[in-house]
Amino acid sequence: MTLAPPAPPIPATRPPTTPNLLGYRVRRVLTSVLRPLTIFVPVFLLGTFFTFLLGHLSGRNPAYIQLGDAATPEAVAEVEHQYGLDRPFLVQYVDWLGRILHGDLGESWFNGHSVAQVLLDRAAITLSAAGLALVIGVVVGSALGALAATFHTRWVDRAVTGFTTAISVLPPFIVGIALVAIFAVSLHLLPAAGYIPLGRGFGPWLSHLILPALALSFDTVADVARQLRDGLVSAKRENYVTGALVRGLDGRQVFFGHVLRNAVGPSLAVLGLKFPNLLGGAVVTEAIFGLSGFGVFASQAAVRGDVPSVQGVLVTSVVLVVVFNLIVNVALNRLSPAAARGV
Repeated sequence: MTLAPPAPPIPATRPPTTPNLLGYRVRRVLTSVLRPLTIFVPVFLLGTFFTFLLGHLSGRNPAYIQLGDAATPEAVAEVEHQYGLDRPFLVQYVDWLGRILHGDLGESWFNGHSVAQVLLDRAAITLSAAGLALVIGVVVGSALGALAATFHTRWVDRAVTGFTTAISVLPPFIVGIALVAIFAVSLHLLPAAGYIPLGRGFGPWLSHLILPALALSFDTVADVARQLRDGLVSAKRENYVTGALVRGLDGRQVFFGHVLRNAVGPSLAVLGLKFPNLLGGAVVTEAIFGLSGFGVFASQAAVRGDVPSVQGVLVTSVVLVVVFNLIVNVALNRLSPAAARGV
């Protein structure tokens, strides 16, 4: 009886590879970045063009700011030639845009300081207040929205809805004055005004910014809470959520993997709309809390007729809004399946 030869060993199999998976992910990331850029690049160009046009139409002249009563026609012509104001409008704009793309916002007509350097210092204050307000709006608004969606149609939902409706109509300057009166004047818990850089300690930095950030955050809290609440309630009613629960999937997995991803889109989209409001509201809030941000700088420059400084503030605001909305769109495309499909 002869024995059959042993079967050859089964070669170790490697998991199936998907060579196109990496390429698909790369294409998806590039699409999520390039598609918003096709919108934001024209927005940036139009924003800079109208910013320069408004400065040109203002009729302000550095000669009269610097020379005062000694502004003879010859001296005015010399100063205009020094700043290139005697050239055609489009030539001035192209030259100005080229310098902006290299980070040069020009020099102040009032004191000759670099506008970019001054704005860099002032922007740290404004972005600190607006950024902290945005964080408060996202955290508190998300918590309230999730709470209202969890207790949908119950008293908790009605209480959250009423609270967010009430705070959404409160102007930041009214809220700021009330916060100063309560926490600074009456309770002596927080400083009423001033700013301390983050490099000198997180505690002092936060104590000086928490009140202006709270005053700015109310509208964002209300909108994020409402959008997330409606999105969660709508997503929970979808058939794919019911089917996932019926098949025995873990409730937490269904919530984070399906419900939240599809519900978070409107909340993210509203952040892109709220960021310009935070920058604009910071102008009034800075005056109330004694913050020397670029809102106060812009108002002072406008009163002096310092066109390059005003243009620098406007261009910086346009860039900040465009970049922030680009980040929001990329995050939206990554998190929301509907947005990734272009729905």
